[in-house]
Amino acid sequence: MKRRYFGTDGIRGEYGGAVLTDDFAARLGHAVGLWKSLGRCGAKVIMGRDTRDSGRPLTRSMAAGLSQAGCQVVDIGVLPTPAVAAYVCGVGADLGVVITASHNPAWYNGIKLFDSMGAKLSDEEEIEIENLLDGIDGVDTSGAFGGETAVDSVAVYRELLQTVLPPGSLKDRRIVVDTANGATFQTTPRTLRRFGAELICIGDGPNGQNINRGVGSEYPGELCKKVVECGADLGIAHDGDGDRLVLCDEHGKLVDGDVLLCLLALQEKRNGRLSRNTLVATHQSNMGLDRALKGDGIAVARTPVGDRYVWQRMRKGGFNLGGENSGHIIFSDANPTGDGLLAALKVLSAMVERQLPLSALSRCMKLYPRKVGALSVNEKFPLAEVSSIQEILGQLELEMRGRGRVLLRYSGTEPIIRLLVEGNEESLVGQWYRRLEDRVRAALA
Repeated sequence: MKRRYFGTDGIRGEYGGAVLTDDFAARLGHAVGLWKSLGRCGAKVIMGRDTRDSGRPLTRSMAAGLSQAGCQVVDIGVLPTPAVAAYVCGVGADLGVVITASHNPAWYNGIKLFDSMGAKLSDEEEIEIENLLDGIDGVDTSGAFGGETAVDSVAVYRELLQTVLPPGSLKDRRIVVDTANGATFQTTPRTLRRFGAELICIGDGPNGQNINRGVGSEYPGELCKKVVECGADLGIAHDGDGDRLVLCDEHGKLVDGDVLLCLLALQEKRNGRLSRNTLVATHQSNMGLDRALKGDGIAVARTPVGDRYVWQRMRKGGFNLGGENSGHIIFSDANPTGDGLLAALKVLSAMVERQLPLSALSRCMKLYPRKVGALSVNEKFPLAEVSSIQEILGQLELEMRGRGRVLLRYSGTEPIIRLLVEGNEESLVGQWYRRLEDRVRAALA
């Protein structure tokens, strides 16, 4: 069954638009309370949010729905998504909720749900909640929020991070940090300073309306420029809710997300921490990743796009490292969701341990040439039912004969279709991409 509201990363949309309203949040909260009789059991639900102005009313509304269904709600305020997930596990809560639209602009918002293990819900669980939601007409949100407010809710997350590096190990490091005017504006700088780093911060003045506005993981230009200007060792950028990491090296050059996955997998294996010598990555990751890791005896297990699918594959296979090349990286021994700060500390640990700059560590793999793009669509028709698209996919697969690949998928959060063509020759990649784009545009755009 197809989900109507949940996408690849929770529910997301323009605040006050067709779906994401205060009323919807209240009804969703009530549906979640009814799900698996959580409210009847007096379940404890942890709620956090990013820095958007719409976060407060959405939190109040969803809390009202949860409370009326019988749940005990604890508001932990503005915190990164991975910190909320860690807090859920740390206090033995039954569910976690984060009000965030991640990398999207301020006029968007969204809702992410986490189970008692701090992991995102499965597709099947989200469908169960949607089915309950359909039977709820409205929820009274006129009363005051009756939940608790947690004290020092970041403590659990802080304890999780402090074991990654020895105390004072970053005292000679200068780092530029871009927190996207989002949920990490306090946690990431405080953590890095605790290890002794000298910081130059940008995107660290949230006002409710400027999250991701020209800063953060989607706009790393200023980060790269600052690294060069300040003679920094590297630059670190997050998205609005802090579950992603984008890096640039000491020369101001961005580190590709697959290169980041590669160097982390190699580092974890070098220290005997890579479970079953396997990295979990999505179909979006570059073919060069498999080739580079194979030489070191590391396998790559592939999943559909979405960090929830990465986590599910990790849990099923007993693997402890996985991620997406967008910067969602999961170290499941510490936290079962993408964690931009934890991943950054792991990279810094590799730099300290090996006494190498990030540019040297980044030479661990060679990327295959690729071309990516996106087209707007009015409706997301099942691709298997569009004969002209299936025809061009068949033609390209026959021509590639193992020299390349095509990935075509709808975005889970926006009305677009994403195109990816990859191969061992750049000229061929360009030709293949143009033919694919022309066909998709004619069929769907």
